[in-house]
Amino acid sequence: LHKIENILHSLGSDKSKLLSAQIWLADVREFDEMNAVWEDWIDPENPPARATTGPTLAHHHVRVEIAVIGVL
Repeated sequence: LHKIENILHSLGSDKSKLLSAQIWLADVREFDEMNAVWEDWIDPENPPARATTGPTLAHHHVRVEIAVIGVL
């Protein structure tokens, strides 16, 4: 999430301008923990649409992958 925030900032944007997020979890049993972290991180006034799915990540050592779409 810090990486996403830094990229947005470098482009003159921020997390309040996210339109959507796709989250992949290596273990869907970690959904509640991930969701708590996500809810603390997002802008509560402008939450993006979000979908969360299970396994098949790009790398076996990765626990979470996130793709976001936002506006500048």
